[in-house]
Amino acid sequence: MTSTGANQQNSAERVALAVGDRFVATIEKVAHGGHFIARYLGAVIFVRHAIPGEEVEIEITGTGSSFHRADVVSIISPSPDRVSAPCQFAHRAGCGGCDFQHISLERQRLLKSEVITEQFARIAKRELRVTVEEVGAPLGYRTRFNAVTTHNGDLGFKQARSNKVVPVSDCRILQPEIKYQELSSRKWKGDLRVEVSLSSAQERTIATGYTRDETPVRTSEGPDVGQYSINGFNLEVSQRSFWQSHKLAPAVLTQVVREFAEIQVGDRVLDLYGGVGLFTSQFLEAVGESGQIDLVEGSKSATSDAIRNFAEFKNVKVHTGDVAKLLPRFSQTEVIVLDPPREGAGKEVVLAMVALKPRAIVYVACDPAALARDTTYLREAGFEIAKIRAFDLFPMTHHIETVALFRRDKVS
Repeated sequence: MTSTGANQQNSAERVALAVGDRFVATIEKVAHGGHFIARYLGAVIFVRHAIPGEEVEIEITGTGSSFHRADVVSIISPSPDRVSAPCQFAHRAGCGGCDFQHISLERQRLLKSEVITEQFARIAKRELRVTVEEVGAPLGYRTRFNAVTTHNGDLGFKQARSNKVVPVSDCRILQPEIKYQELSSRKWKGDLRVEVSLSSAQERTIATGYTRDETPVRTSEGPDVGQYSINGFNLEVSQRSFWQSHKLAPAVLTQVVREFAEIQVGDRVLDLYGGVGLFTSQFLEAVGESGQIDLVEGSKSATSDAIRNFAEFKNVKVHTGDVAKLLPRFSQTEVIVLDPPREGAGKEVVLAMVALKPRAIVYVACDPAALARDTTYLREAGFEIAKIRAFDLFPMTHHIETVALFRRDKVS
């Protein structure tokens, strides 16, 4: 058969795949987003609950024009890195939160390193290898979570790529002090959003709202403002404000950001997407009284917290608004630190940062694809990666936290 004829046959067979179809496939490699790649009659399939090298039986769960989705339903040839999930709800029909519990911890981190390498090769056209560093224990690390209730009022989490709520009686990655089992034993109202956080002072805050509307949740139990301490600096964090979910993340990230930034006395520092001021709080001593820190953040809740947190420091200014719109108001800076949301900073923000001619840009990223894209923009503008580190701040899941230092390329 000619190659054209084979392609036509493969195309027809790809279209013929339907949800519910089952067949045996070999898993090739990890993909961004917690999936693994398999192929069947030329079709690309994103598979959940697999490990590269395994021969497995999969079931199609979704079809598309360029790729399909599937779940592993049985293991024919298991990887030596396959382990029993510590949580009884970590399976294809269970909670969609922890997608790597079936993989040994060392292999989890290796796979995440491969994802970073693949994203930079594909998007930034750059060879990059970075070790994903272990941070603390893989269970009992998370200090906050968002859950939902069923129509009957059972507390749980949604299945992967679904609105179906799975009642969950225990969550192994949460800090024990959150007392999730006690929360799951309660009879809640039906169709609720339930957001729970635990502060450094062990204060548990519960906020609720109905899933059928978009109004913000409201605190129903515990303080609306939690007290957090990082390296001796106390910060107030409202229930609606962002805070890192891993109990060790604030200390780990501030340490590497300080190391990369090399802030000097008298420096002007821009803290973009600065939240309640986690990084700003750790820069104060470095810049000294002659330096200045400008914190820019879009969340009014977070900037209200930041204003209170730095009320005593005249050299800290807090700005509320869109980063892209506010950046052109600044004329010069020595160091920029940014911790954008998952979608990254984007070209407009990158160009506005570069225009300020900073000595260093320290980028904290929770998505390697967004970081790779913004790395391309920075390179085009004359900035190159000088250092990069990655941290396993979300064990048992596919998520990765990366910190990169950019400096002006001497060649440019």
